This record gives sequence, structure tokens and C-alpha cells, in this order.
Amino acid sequence: MENSNSHQHEDLHIYQIIDANLDRAREGLRVLEDWARFGLGNEDFVIRTKNFRQILGKNHAEIYKKSRNFIEDQSKGLSHFEQNNRKNPEEIICSNSARIQEALRVIEEFSRGHNKNLSKIASEIRYEIYTLEVDLLKFNTRKRAELIIRENNLYFVTDQKNKLIEIIEKILSGGVKLIQHRFKEGNDIKHLQEAIEIKRLCKKYNSLFIVNDRIDIALASDADGIHLGQGDIDIVTARKLLGHSKIIGISANNSNDINNAIKNGCDYIGIGPVFKTTTKKNKKPLGVEKIKNLTKDLNLPWFAIGGINKKNISSLKGQGIKKVAVISGLLNSEDPKEEAIIILKELSYEN
Repeated sequence: MENSNSHQHEDLHIYQIIDANLDRAREGLRVLEDWARFGLGNEDFVIRTKNFRQILGKNHAEIYKKSRNFIEDQSKGLSHFEQNNRKNPEEIICSNSARIQEALRVIEEFSRGHNKNLSKIASEIRYEIYTLEVDLLKFNTRKRAELIIRENNLYFVTDQKNKLIEIIEKILSGGVKLIQHRFKEGNDIKHLQEAIEIKRLCKKYNSLFIVNDRIDIALASDADGIHLGQGDIDIVTARKLLGHSKIIGISANNSNDINNAIKNGCDYIGIGPVFKTTTKKNKKPLGVEKIKNLTKDLNLPWFAIGGINKKNISSLKGQGIKKVAVISGLLNSEDPKEEAIIILKELSYEN
């Protein structure tokens, strides 16, 4: 009789463990589901997470729920200080994915002896969550990048310059959220080191780091994307190499190239040169009117580039050009931070 009571007592403890972890897993799934719905607007992720939550709910037997009244949980409400350090969606995705995975592992182990079906379900969903976490993080990264491109009107493009890293940090501290780095002199070891350092700075200032042309360095430095010229690798091939979490921008100066870029899935377009520029000496300026004509029906984010500085931005805005890429206007300034602030104010000013 005593042995029977002992087994019953042990079973109730196991039921409590399963009950608590079914709750944990479903709570974590609800966090991911709500971010997929409201933060990412992605129906596929919502369906996937909701499906897992419903399966676990269907298998949350009454015997598990009743066990929670058997012995009071002495650790109820216990928290950890690290829970207060989750400051962005990526950290929330990771922490809740881990919560789900851990809970499912506990369910898998403790239900194996008396509910093999639940143990199997927990195991299968746990492996699915590993994939779901990666997919959510990739999609979240892309959505963040798209938002930054859409909401920010000043794009800084680098050129060869002494103390370039210091200048870039000053420009970032001035509020610029889009940095494209172009490689000129030096070897690839130096280029990669430079890219990694700029990526670190962009992360510090919550800005995007785009690499010009070099997909290998973009991947190696974990850049947010790549910018391609008309003579570079095509967009379709670039997408295969980069995946769908990275941004692809392209330079174009005629309607045919613009239409092809859109058809092939680019995320933004750089159009120019608007004015004469020392960076592209051999290219004839398009002029404001031609750019307006090229972009009149363009819904994709686009940036005018070429000879743009704080002196002519006001006139561009007056012509309806709101997004600009600046090179020497920031790079050669005596105070890049202050120059960035002035240009951003000019771009945000409503004519």
C-alpha cells in the first residue's frame, strides 16, 4: 500500500512538471506569434507558431492541470535579472525560443514513461523551433533594414580618406543611419578588417552597414547588405549568395536599368549623378528634371546621388527629391558630425 502511495505521489510531481512546462512552452510560442503578427506582419510565421501552440494545448490533459493544486510551487514568481536586459526584438525572439526548447525537452523526458505520444510531439516541435528561431531572426533583420531605409533620408557613401573610421563614427554620432563602404586601395585582409570595424560602429549606433560590390566581404563582415553597380554581379545571383535577410541596392541611371532592378528584387536604388561630381568624373550629370521623370512612378525607396551637399539639398527638396546619398559633402567636411546634423535637419524640414 505504501509503495502504491509512493508511486502515486511521484506521478503527481511528474504531472506538475509537465503542466508547468506545457504552460511555459505555450507562453513562449504566444510571444513569438504576437511578434510575427504585429511586429513582422508575416502570416506564415503566425500560422506556424499558432499551430504548435494549439497542438500543445490539445495535449494539455486535465490530469496535468489538476496536479498544480497538489503541492504549492515554492518557486512561483521567481525571476532572473537577465530578464530585464532584453532590449530589442532579437533578444526577445532568442530568449523565448530557448524557453520553448527547454520546456519541450523537459516534457519529452518526463512524459516518456506514461505518455509516449506527448513525448514524441514535444520532441518534434522542439526541433521545429530551432528552424523557426533562425527564420524569425532573419526575417526580423530584413524588416529592420527595410524600415531604416524607408524612414531615413540621408545615406553616406565612403571614399578613400585618412582616418576614415574616425570620420565614419563622427557621421554616425551625427544621426546618419545608412553607411555604404567602398573599397579602393589596399589588400583584402585590410578591407575585411576595415569592414568588420565599420560594422561594429554601425551596430553601436543602430545603423545599417552596406558593402559596395564585394559580396565576399559583405558576408565575412556580416554586413546588412550589398550595393551593386550595373557592371557588378547580377541581383538574382547576389540574392542566392546572400539569402533573403540581406539588403540589395543597385545603381541605375535609365528607365531600363531601373525596371530590371525592380523586377529582379532589389530593395532600393541609387540614381545619379544629379550634379557634376569628382567621384564619377566620366559620368554626365542627369540633372534634376531627368531624375524626376525617371522616378515619377517609382514606389521603391530611391536615393539621388552625385554632387549633393548642404548647399543644394534645399533646392532638391523643393523639386520633390527627399532621399539623398552624400559622399564628399560629408567626407571632406571640417566637422562631419555637425555637417551630418545640418543636412539631416535640412532633409527633415518641410518646405
